[in-house]
Amino acid sequence: MRRRILSRLSVATVSLGLLAGLAPAAHAQAHAQAQAHAHEAPAVTAKPAYKRVGYFTQWGVYGRNFQVKDLDTSGTAAKLSHVNYAFGNVGADGRCFTGNVPGEADAWADYVRPLDAAGSVDGVADTPDQPLAGNFNQLRELKAKHPGLKVMISLGGWSWSTHFSDAARTPASRKALVASCIDLYIKGNLPVDGARGGAGAAAGLFDGIDLDWEWPGSAGDTDTVFRPEDKQNFTALVREFRTQLDAYARSQKQRTRYELTAFVPTAPAKIDAGFEVRKIMRDLDFVNLQGYDFHGSWESTTAQQSALFAPRGDFSVDQTVRDWLRRGAPARKLVVGMPFYGQGWTGVTGGGDGLGRPATGPAPATWANGYEDYKALKKLADSGTYTLHRDRRNGHAWLFDGTTLWTYDDPYVLRTKSAYVRAMGLGGAMFWSLDGDTPDGELITAVDGVLGARR
Repeated sequence: MRRRILSRLSVATVSLGLLAGLAPAAHAQAHAQAQAHAHEAPAVTAKPAYKRVGYFTQWGVYGRNFQVKDLDTSGTAAKLSHVNYAFGNVGADGRCFTGNVPGEADAWADYVRPLDAAGSVDGVADTPDQPLAGNFNQLRELKAKHPGLKVMISLGGWSWSTHFSDAARTPASRKALVASCIDLYIKGNLPVDGARGGAGAAAGLFDGIDLDWEWPGSAGDTDTVFRPEDKQNFTALVREFRTQLDAYARSQKQRTRYELTAFVPTAPAKIDAGFEVRKIMRDLDFVNLQGYDFHGSWESTTAQQSALFAPRGDFSVDQTVRDWLRRGAPARKLVVGMPFYGQGWTGVTGGGDGLGRPATGPAPATWANGYEDYKALKKLADSGTYTLHRDRRNGHAWLFDGTTLWTYDDPYVLRTKSAYVRAMGLGGAMFWSLDGDTPDGELITAVDGVLGARR
């Protein structure tokens, strides 16, 4: 296959040299960081200082057949600091809930579905009478095998942020929402479903809560409610979560507190519409920055979806980081989102390398047109029918066969982004989603080679 591949060193060095605003000393440090970490490096076994946060999707256990055990056998779990379980839902009554409601909740996947010995992290089959099975029990087993790994429940997401605005609207509604989420996930009081569930069934599983409200104060999914006052209400909701989580930890005489994080947007307009940055950062342990979907197959022109740098006026990882820094976010609390998937178009015309050209629609894909897992894109890259292109200046990659284009991150791009995280003194990296990686964890290994060491 024809590939235009730069040396790892040159891309990281060139890209990091573009960090406008760095002082000379910081500039030198950026280059040194790039030179030290752009190449692949072995994972470090010491407890990491950098966050490496991976989203595990509830529905991935079905079509993709991606199980919690795969996090162990691929070596991924040993390279993560956090697993974010996606997603928990908030109902029309303003409370966290679960059950078996198509499109709304899946208790079967969460804690009812039995796993046999071959599918279990500990190699022991679930029994009919154990109160916790499914993904939750497997995550508990994963934590037992990997001490120090934290598991967070992520609330909302694109499809399930529908009722956040209503639930956060008043002090009373916020208290009720937070209390219900803590009862369900932190105390582990699951609804009874046959022999499964009951009081305390999932106690001790979740180490905190991740808020994925998309988006306070601005439009998200078609049915998601939003209001101007969401901005202040989100601040108050974060404070309420922090207050109740801390109070529960004290009541249990815990030495460590529950963590509280949030997924936050790249667009400056969405940041300003929904987030009082300095205030929320006092209560959040860190935020996961949207580092992807800058462009996608919903648009009629091909473009990068996750570039490290971009011309002024376009979205990029660096733009996102700097917009949050300028609004008062501490660098150490910014965790950069990295995609384990690509965005694609077909019917691309105009020749050249395909980027910035008109397209007729989303590219055909395995699960949803226009969206493809990295492991499938890797096969395309290796097939000889696509040419791999890289942008020297801006740090991103894409595949093009003359008609279809996929913009995505490969290990080379992720090493460059990880070197950027180190050079900028950021908190770490986040991945959506873990089921997109190869069976041997190629992408997480690339990041771990740079961020696995202590700062």
